Amino acid sequence: MKQYQPENIRNVVLLSHSGAGKTSLSEAMLFNAGVINRLGKVDAGTTTSDYDQDEIKRKISIGTTVLPYEWNDNKVNILDTPGYSDFAGEVEAAVRVCEGAVIVAAASSGIEVGTEQSWSYCENTNLARLFFINKMDRENANFDKITGEIQAKFGTKCIPIQMPVGAHTDFKGIVSLITMKYYAGERGEEADIPFEIKEQAASLRDKMVEAIAEADDGLMEKYLNGEELSQEEILSTLKKAIAEVKLFPILAGSALQNVSVNRLMSVINEYLPSPKDKKIDTSEDSAIKDITISTDGPLAALVFKTSADPYVGKLTYFKVFSGELDSNSQVWNVNQNNLERIGQLFIIRGKTQEPIAKISAGDMGAVAKLSITATGDTLCLQDKPIKIVPASHPKALFSVAVLPKTKADVDKLGPSLTRLTEEDPTLIVHRDADTGETIISGLGETQVEVAAEKMMRKFSVGVELKTPKV
Repeated sequence: MKQYQPENIRNVVLLSHSGAGKTSLSEAMLFNAGVINRLGKVDAGTTTSDYDQDEIKRKISIGTTVLPYEWNDNKVNILDTPGYSDFAGEVEAAVRVCEGAVIVAAASSGIEVGTEQSWSYCENTNLARLFFINKMDRENANFDKITGEIQAKFGTKCIPIQMPVGAHTDFKGIVSLITMKYYAGERGEEADIPFEIKEQAASLRDKMVEAIAEADDGLMEKYLNGEELSQEEILSTLKKAIAEVKLFPILAGSALQNVSVNRLMSVINEYLPSPKDKKIDTSEDSAIKDITISTDGPLAALVFKTSADPYVGKLTYFKVFSGELDSNSQVWNVNQNNLERIGQLFIIRGKTQEPIAKISAGDMGAVAKLSITATGDTLCLQDKPIKIVPASHPKALFSVAVLPKTKADVDKLGPSLTRLTEEDPTLIVHRDADTGETIISGLGETQVEVAAEKMMRKFSVGVELKTPKV
């Protein structure tokens, strides 16, 4: 994969309630981009994103997966995140390194708790976002109803820029209210809008244009004076309003049937901001505070994820905010106040690793076997120390006592718990001074159960989970 300038990169996090179809959507995106030659299925355990054994077993996403593809001269890094609240730490970390979000909602389910949480993640970080109403091919799919729910819950600045044609078994494709063309089926070939829905499409376009005009004072004055707005004015104002978090487009489609997913991919390219469009947040104690996102700037790379593997060791995921990070180099870890040796860099896609010489500003990559670096650390130059604000992690809510099953497990318990907390900073381990028990705390029962299963599978440590003594 070639190097891209920051303006030609899109870092996009997929957010939703569990089961809305994020992973299926990411699979369709990879297929459309020619990265994979067949569509995997969540139920069959064959998707690119959910490759972990725990994810395949439970049929849910547990960790954030980085899924890069190339589309119309841009590189897009999709971050597929878990929908279960137990794994909210993964979501917070992914949101921190993205400039845009796609909130996925199921057309038949409406707004759910996870949808509201997804919106909150974006609000807390001032993240540009759009909605993708998925599962338009399902029974009880109702675009108008869920659009009304979105506007009632999140405001009238959430505006449809597409209109689905049909629903359930009659779902055929979408009308773009921007181009006023009809895109049918998986290929989404452009055609004229069918006569019987032209009036409805025109009415929705008028509402869209009015909402776009309201985002710009000069355009609104022109609109109120009855002057026609040019297509160029509409498109440029829409893009600016999305980047400034003033408008939130609503799109529709079916990830499983791969209908209108290619239109979503084009909207991501054209309207979601690039790394150049978002300010870098540096810590108060950062020696250098004002950074421009540029490949020519001083190196600043934030570690947003760590995965522990018994064979390859620790795999560190990072985003370069400024400068370039080279393979086989030496950098300064400003958090640990020490030098770190960088080996071979990789572009990660699910479980596959593609070696690359360097990762440039705006892009993401990974490196194995770092010795001192942890999630949340910034890698930079020793003579130009920069510290980037890391993701904030939710506090633990659920605790259990961890007991080794056999004598052989006793000695391995401590090191394996350390590896788990490196991988998931929301897991907290401590020893209760009064009871002598080892306590592991997390965001929920499922998260802790998954941690126990990982200990057995990855590190061959058998444990029992029990209610802590009082």
